[in-house]
Amino acid sequence: MQNVSFYRSLAVLMAVLVLGWQPRAWGQARSSGDASAAEASKPVVITLDEAIRLAQASDAVYAASTAASRVAGLDRSIALGSLLPSVVYNNAAIYTQGSGPVIGEPPGATTPESPRFIANNGVHEYVSQASINEIIGLSGVAAYRRAEAEAAKARAEAEIARRGLVVAVTGLFYTSLAADRKLAVAERAHQEASDFVRLTTEREEARESAHADLVKAQLEEQQTARALSDAKVEAEKAHLELGVLLFADPRTPCTLSAPEAEPALASREDVQAAAAKSNPELRSALAALRSANAGVFSSWGGLLPDLGVNYTYGIDAPQFAVNGPDHIANLGYSASVSLNIPIWDWLGSENKVRQSKILRNAAQVALTAAQRRLIAQLDETYSEAVAARDQLASLDLSVSTAAESLRLVKLAYQGGEATVLEVVDAQTAHVTAENARADGRVRYESALAGLETLTGTK
Repeated sequence: MQNVSFYRSLAVLMAVLVLGWQPRAWGQARSSGDASAAEASKPVVITLDEAIRLAQASDAVYAASTAASRVAGLDRSIALGSLLPSVVYNNAAIYTQGSGPVIGEPPGATTPESPRFIANNGVHEYVSQASINEIIGLSGVAAYRRAEAEAAKARAEAEIARRGLVVAVTGLFYTSLAADRKLAVAERAHQEASDFVRLTTEREEARESAHADLVKAQLEEQQTARALSDAKVEAEKAHLELGVLLFADPRTPCTLSAPEAEPALASREDVQAAAAKSNPELRSALAALRSANAGVFSSWGGLLPDLGVNYTYGIDAPQFAVNGPDHIANLGYSASVSLNIPIWDWLGSENKVRQSKILRNAAQVALTAAQRRLIAQLDETYSEAVAARDQLASLDLSVSTAAESLRLVKLAYQGGEATVLEVVDAQTAHVTAENARADGRVRYESALAGLETLTGTK
């Protein structure tokens, strides 16, 4: 009985320890899980440079242009390799049915049987040879030049896609940032309208204002509530549009971070110099012209001879051995030179020359058009950036003026020296000025991104 009591007491103690420990352990696991979930749901802080990097890793158009550039670079390496000698190591074992032994002189002597296929060299033939081949001609050099020009064009097209993506990300980034700021403005405007409703209610109860003032204040509060709802929707839409380019899940929460001060605008001379040096559209047109010139060069190659050189070293013998019977050497070499001279192909080569010249003329026209388009785009975009920059200072002044006007009108209304309509108008003017300031920042940043696309400074 004492043993039974002892074991019962031990079992109760173990149960108390287990039950007392498990809730704490479960509580610790739950707290760590909650911390992980909170950490995972914490919005990611995204700068413009980080947004551009994320977009480059996920945008399909940019990935395709980058892949095309890499493929064109490999084509250039392939074309260069075709100009160099190629080495092939051939191995073969051939058996041909023989015609049977031939009895000759002296009587009883036999000679090795010959193959029934006269094209083959013996009944048993073993081939193990290294063959070096080289073709020297104008076509191969022209093909390399063309591949090099196409690779340069593909790099320029990839740069165009990259800069276009930068412009798109910049626009979406600052549009989303402006939507967040407009949302904050709408929240503050709604709070001010609610405070004004309380103020007009207190003044009506004190018989210092008419009931019409309260009605007008309530209408303004309702309008700001609707504006706040619209601002929330616009901010959510802007974040989703940006999230499509940045995240696997566009709904991923993020906080945008941008410097308050706007970047400076370079001088027109610096912008023009950078555009002439680094514009990708111009580089692409120049590369297309080089490719067309290489096409003309290649088409002329069809009218000129090609020189072929071959050197072969190895075994081509009835025995797979360095030396045959009676120590006859099987290992040897051969060399050959060929010259192929085109004579007549029904004017096919001449027509190819004409085709390539037509394409070259078109490439020259495209280059001239790209130069004219660059001049026009540069002036238009720079003028847009200058106008947007100049208006930012005016918009800042409008915001501060509207805020001061709202403060003074509210003080005057509290003193009975202003009407409710003046307060509502001041509130509306303040909201309009702040929203215009946010739109002005988007306009300036978009214009700068357009300039950077033309000049290659980003």
